Amino acid sequence: MKELAIGQKAPLFTLKDERGKAVSLKDFRGKKNVVLVFYPGDMTPGCTMQLCDIRDDWKKFTAKDTVVYGVNQADAASHVAFSKAHGFPFPLLIDTGRKVSAKYGATRLYFKATIIRRTVMVIDKEGTITYLRRGMPKNADILKALSK
Repeated sequence: MKELAIGQKAPLFTLKDERGKAVSLKDFRGKKNVVLVFYPGDMTPGCTMQLCDIRDDWKKFTAKDTVVYGVNQADAASHVAFSKAHGFPFPLLIDTGRKVSAKYGATRLYFKATIIRRTVMVIDKEGTITYLRRGMPKNADILKALSK
């Protein structure tokens, strides 16, 4: 699959969050910026650190008219426990089969298994990707990519 790039339109998707609510990217067009944080696993050290950093800067994200979603393949029970343990103010989306993660180029083959690779994307209110980084970028860099 061809890698996505800054300046491209983000692929549309609908996923359920840990509470069973359907979240569709198209619902944010013209309304909110969207930050997608693709991460390998709930309750793992790196993922916990990354999502807790976003939690700690939550007011800065909301001040930029932005919603944030964590995305991985874990089920609702795992997401609920992870979110509750760390007090995340943002939903965690369930990407069964890693289909959306693959569409966004956030998967890789690792010892014959497909895993989600840590990837952060900012999608502006018009649905365009304005930021794309692998790994754990600093919140300051993510926030710079957000329009008001």
